[in-house]
This record gives sequence, C-alpha cells and structure tokens, in this order.
Amino acid sequence: MAKRSLSSLKRVRQNERRRIRNLERRSALKSQIRKARDTIAKGGTDAAQKVFRLTAAALDKAAAAGVIHRKAASRKKSRLAKRVNTLKPARK
Repeated sequence: MAKRSLSSLKRVRQNERRRIRNLERRSALKSQIRKARDTIAKGGTDAAQKVFRLTAAALDKAAAAGVIHRKAASRKKSRLAKRVNTLKPARK
C-alpha cells in the first residue's frame, strides 16, 4: 500500500466529519419542509405563515452553510410561499 501523508489523512477525517454533519442538517431541513407542507395542507393561515417563516430561515441557513445550493433554497422557498398564499382570503 502506498504511503499517505499526514495531511491527506487529516483531510479524510475532516471530510468524513463534514459529510456526517451535512447529512444531519439535510435530514433536519427535509423534516422542517415536510412539517411546513403538512401545516399548509391543514389550512391554518396563521400557523402556516409562522411555520413558513421558520422554514425559510432554515433554508437560508442551510444554503449559507453549503448544505444545499442557494438557488435550490430559493426555489423551495418560492414553492412553499405559493402554497401559503393560496390560503389567504381573496381581497375585495
């Protein structure tokens, strides 16, 4: 087996820690999105808006951390916002 430098072994350890951390963050994000969709489906306007704000913040945070792409976060926020806006009563 070829010799490996100490720095390359350290990078392997760092990458593994980051991979696990990103998996956890991505899983929590998916759970948050699922919770938002369920709340919107139930139809409570105030609850849906509150959960949407929390989900939007979580998406922005995940994008800033590099867990998901920033445009993917924007797309998901836009689609959730569209669902929330359908719950609002029509203006007269």
